[in-house]
Amino acid sequence: MPRLKDRYESEVVPAMMQEFGYRNIMQVPRLVKMVVNIGLGEALENVKSLDAASRDVSTITGQKPIITRAKKSIATFRLREGNPIGVKVTLRGSRMYDFLDRLCNVALPRQRDFRGISPDSFDGRGNYTLGLREQLVWPEIHYDSIDKTRGMEVTMVTSAGTDEEGRRLLHLLGVPFRTP
Repeated sequence: MPRLKDRYESEVVPAMMQEFGYRNIMQVPRLVKMVVNIGLGEALENVKSLDAASRDVSTITGQKPIITRAKKSIATFRLREGNPIGVKVTLRGSRMYDFLDRLCNVALPRQRDFRGISPDSFDGRGNYTLGLREQLVWPEIHYDSIDKTRGMEVTMVTSAGTDEEGRRLLHLLGVPFRTP
């Protein structure tokens, strides 16, 4: 069982029940899934960038990504409906907890001038999205093997109803939020 799942059950659930006054364990918010996404505008001209991004995401997450396609045609971007424009992976269960553990304890501290992540990027329903500027913060990615640095988004989807509950849940799980 992942380390963070144990921590959730032994420390986070009792703390959240006391803090928010939940009557039932099932009311306590939990981490539902994590989505890792790389958007590739250059995939329209360079198809190989899609393969490279796919390889990077599968190395980082341990799961094969799916290719996301454009839903609408946008003439100013020379984009047609159905064109491949990115890759994404949805992590659940033990892979999700392992990924969050590596994100908080390995990847984020490797960023330059890291002082914590912004506590303001919640969506109003307790979900948090974090943007990383480059894939080199992951130790699995070797500097010589990449063709171009690419940013990625990591979305943490929780079952919390409010941002306050989601922020507290992620803080108790060890997500390093910046203090004001």
